[in-house]
Amino acid sequence: MSETSDLIKLYSTRILALTADIPHLGRLEAPQASVRKRSPLCGSTVTVDLDMDGGRVARFGQDVKACALGQAAASVLGRSVIGRTPADLDRAAAQLEAMLKADGPVPDAPFDGFEALLPAREFKNRHTSILLAVQAAAEAAHQAADA
Repeated sequence: MSETSDLIKLYSTRILALTADIPHLGRLEAPQASVRKRSPLCGSTVTVDLDMDGGRVARFGQDVKACALGQAAASVLGRSVIGRTPADLDRAAAQLEAMLKADGPVPDAPFDGFEALLPAREFKNRHTSILLAVQAAAEAAHQAADA
């Protein structure tokens, strides 16, 4: 398969639709925790703000300045993050990383929307950008829970 057709497959209609509809876009006022993650390779940046209540994410905001794949991942995360525990987010991050880097399965529900990013397995230089949002959310959830 040619490089051009590989890129067309990678930037599928599903991925582009996710980039057009990112839930919880924007920063929160006075969050319990904020985490900024950046991919040094491509410069993609995601900042996550959140509040926890009863050990679960109660409020969530994200500022996403990333490539289409990073935006798609932030979109999937935003659809499922409310009500999740730090352990849920750790698991989602670990499963997404395994899906991308070790041919692991799609993350468990409610994060199974990351399936749209399966074609990105072949593009190792894109993995960091895809992982930014979920890793930032997991780190922020731990910070807020420990506060």
